Amino acid sequence: MDIFERIRQNPGPLGQFADYGEGYFVFPKLDGPIGPRMKFQGKDVIFWSANDYLGLCNHPEVKKADADAAAEYGMFYPMGARAMSGETDQHQQLEKELAEFVQKESAYLLNFGYQGMVSIIDALVGKNDVIVYDVDSHACIVDGVRLHIGKRFTYRHNDLESVEKNLQRATKVASETGGGILLITEGVFGMRGQQGKLKEIAALKSKFNFRMLVDDAHGFGTLGTTGAGAGEEQGVQDQIDVYFSTFAKSMAGFGAFVAGDKEIIRYLKYNMRSQIFAKSLTMPMVIGGLKRLELLRTRPEIRAKLWENVVKLQTGLKNIGYNIGDTNTCVTPVFIQGSPVEATQLSKDLREEYGIFTSVVSYPVIPKGMILLRLIPTASHTDADINETLAAFAAIYEKLENGYYKKLEQKLLEEQNLTFKPI
Repeated sequence: MDIFERIRQNPGPLGQFADYGEGYFVFPKLDGPIGPRMKFQGKDVIFWSANDYLGLCNHPEVKKADADAAAEYGMFYPMGARAMSGETDQHQQLEKELAEFVQKESAYLLNFGYQGMVSIIDALVGKNDVIVYDVDSHACIVDGVRLHIGKRFTYRHNDLESVEKNLQRATKVASETGGGILLITEGVFGMRGQQGKLKEIAALKSKFNFRMLVDDAHGFGTLGTTGAGAGEEQGVQDQIDVYFSTFAKSMAGFGAFVAGDKEIIRYLKYNMRSQIFAKSLTMPMVIGGLKRLELLRTRPEIRAKLWENVVKLQTGLKNIGYNIGDTNTCVTPVFIQGSPVEATQLSKDLREEYGIFTSVVSYPVIPKGMILLRLIPTASHTDADINETLAAFAAIYEKLENGYYKKLEQKLLEEQNLTFKPI
């Protein structure tokens, strides 16, 4: 079959909803400065879908640092890749400060988080090595693992018995190939809000010979006594061999970094293809990154406000009767039984009737038959934002109980003659 013909016949599990939902449920456009209140299709909404945990997007000191750097250097400086012509003192300074902040010997800046994680995995392992990773890992980890031409094993999500079983399998293979083992997990799983079992996995190093790579995108800046992340929170930061985080969450920007022992970071610096053959991170983000990191270090009250809001929101949702799983982080999931189309009707009601904008997630991101409403509290949200949101969720709880959204789904499918493949 012609490739394009196959694509026309099967646009994918989410692509089949494009005509129905694009512009509203997927690829929605929000207007105004990023913050707890924005505009969606001309209406004011309380916005719970930004990963701007510490509210730095519109912090005056951050905006000034970004603007001053852009005015001095423009948006493209430095030219070329770091290895060729893109090195600066500021890049090195940010790396030094990041390494100190996450308690590692060395760090290396990356242009993007997703691309960076894919490339880290590709650089760390060879054909004789074995990867063991959590089945619920973020897509960037999955894509990085796909590049690996050696063996790889998944373990059940946060299941230590499964971790150990797969480390045993990996050890057997590695003994035959002469390779090593890389275990990959997340500091915080971004959909369910659970921390990875870093402490328990690190303890298995006494039984198995492996190295641990941790994607701490949602933990960096939010967890730990200093904000250094999930490893610090669990007391095992020193046991994380390769630490990774993006700037797209607490740092309110773009780019990422990887940190670890000096010789390992040096190896990655010279072997990560996505960095060697890509343009250097631009100066406004580097200088702006230094300012963001300064605020993470010196303004603990911002993180304290974030957690005050997290506790209020999560406690309120549980008191209403919602299942928010076993999140122990800022990520606040609301789990509901239902189909993707039912999820869209619930989402539309929240936005149109109650002025609440939150992300709605369904399969294949979460198991079939489930809807996940994901709320991301930030330090910028106010008590009024939280109280209005809880009132809205109390109202839709009653509608869920009487099957209101299921009826809307059936009516919609009949009236518009819509058919979707079961997913």
